[in-house]
Amino acid sequence: MRKGNRKMVMKISKEDRVRMRTKPVINQQIDTDLERRIRCYAAQDRQMISKRIEELDREWDIERVLETNAASLGLLGVLLGLSRNRGWLLLPIAVSGFLLQHAIQGWCPPVPLLRRWGVRTRFEIEQERYALKLLRGDFEHLDLKPAEPLLNVRELIAAIRSTATA
Repeated sequence: MRKGNRKMVMKISKEDRVRMRTKPVINQQIDTDLERRIRCYAAQDRQMISKRIEELDREWDIERVLETNAASLGLLGVLLGLSRNRGWLLLPIAVSGFLLQHAIQGWCPPVPLLRRWGVRTRFEIEQERYALKLLRGDFEHLDLKPAEPLLNVRELIAAIRSTATA
């Protein structure tokens, strides 16, 4: 895209590329699960919310899952290729290609399966974390309205998304 003499470049984060290439029905399911959890924790005390935030600290995002699986399959392919049959050396080549494709496009063959299993992007995990922190009262000093109108969780999540992308 060109505007005048300056070239405009659209920067898309890794997480947005993963969401863009995920079927809308799967993204909607992940978002619905997020809303359900936020509603559930809205009725909990601060200690339960803090416990959930700690769980989120340990949750693996899709990048970590892909990297771990790629490294494991790559090592397995090399070991089997050196000890059993050279044909196994095709496995690390294929896995490396998939990882490169994911790095460039935000998609590779395992992504749809992982997304269907509910593996989230780092941004999706952070959305839940910040919604829970808002419920816990971490941002009271910012003079935000408390989470009393949590009837519309979608507005809360939309607000979190808009501040995260700004």
